[in-house]
Amino acid sequence: MATAFRQTYRYLQRQAHEQPVIFYSVIIGLIGPTMLVTVPPIRKSLGYKTPEPIPTSYPVPNRPRRPVQGYEDE
Repeated sequence: MATAFRQTYRYLQRQAHEQPVIFYSVIIGLIGPTMLVTVPPIRKSLGYKTPEPIPTSYPVPNRPRRPVQGYEDE
């Protein structure tokens, strides 16, 4: 068991030295799903509340529209 761990560790160490871009891309790719599972419960336990959703439209007043008069509206 210890030799398998040691061989895996040496392989990862060699890859990090010889191909750091691929190695760290894989590490970051593995962290993403882990964070997807772990971060929301942690945020909830710390008391974070989701903000109110941003309005997607402007409220139009419930009255008749007046014609615009002013600069160059003659």
